[in-house]
Amino acid sequence: MNLELHHKVVLITGGSSGIGRALVKMFREEGARVVCVDRDASPDECAEVRSCRGDLNEPETCRRAVDEAVAQFGSLDVLVNNAGCNDSVGLDAGPEAFAKSLQANLGHYYTMAHFAQPHLERSRGAIINVGSKVAVTGQGGTSGYAAAKGGVLALTREWALELAAKSVRVNAVLPAEVWTPLYERWLQAQSDPVAEKQRIERSVPLGARFTTAEEIANTVVFLASARSAHTTGQILFVDGGYTHLDRRATS
Repeated sequence: MNLELHHKVVLITGGSSGIGRALVKMFREEGARVVCVDRDASPDECAEVRSCRGDLNEPETCRRAVDEAVAQFGSLDVLVNNAGCNDSVGLDAGPEAFAKSLQANLGHYYTMAHFAQPHLERSRGAIINVGSKVAVTGQGGTSGYAAAKGGVLALTREWALELAAKSVRVNAVLPAEVWTPLYERWLQAQSDPVAEKQRIERSVPLGARFTTAEEIANTVVFLASARSAHTTGQILFVDGGYTHLDRRATS
């Protein structure tokens, strides 16, 4: 299927590894031109993939990323807000840590959208926000991340309505258990990594396995494309049924 993304300009936050790197790969396979904004340079940097390095917690980094994408490629068609990390800031961490977690996992979503808005309105583009199942399930011990990802869902629907008159679509993709280098490092720190991995896999109804980063990226790319031209304000769970299917199926 031709997704009509050839030469479209895509700006991705957190594009250097994990889901972000899979996003870069999938958009490039569709012929898009990509700018990654991250602390680290994209390993896939080339003529059609450029890096904008910086701290997303700084508004100037977000502004510069948008400006560089437009200066380099002439327009901006898609914003993918992806960067974030479950930082385990729980109730015991205190207000300062909670505020920092919100900024690290939600604040730059708003800032990127703010600076990208006029360009996306001109191109009648799209925003895709990558969230987390924690926004709707809870997890325990991660108040900051859960609140931030809940905010991502709220902003997705808020922006979808606000930007509808400008023909800009806004949707969200929610992963659950996705196999990434970061997840693998966390798993290796557990007392019995093999047993813990098997336990998590058994909790996923469809296939009893982790979701791949490529599966998340495939859904994001579809939502960015003209093939989803009348889809906005939607929350798509790409999680093998982890979030919504009855736990009896995995007991």
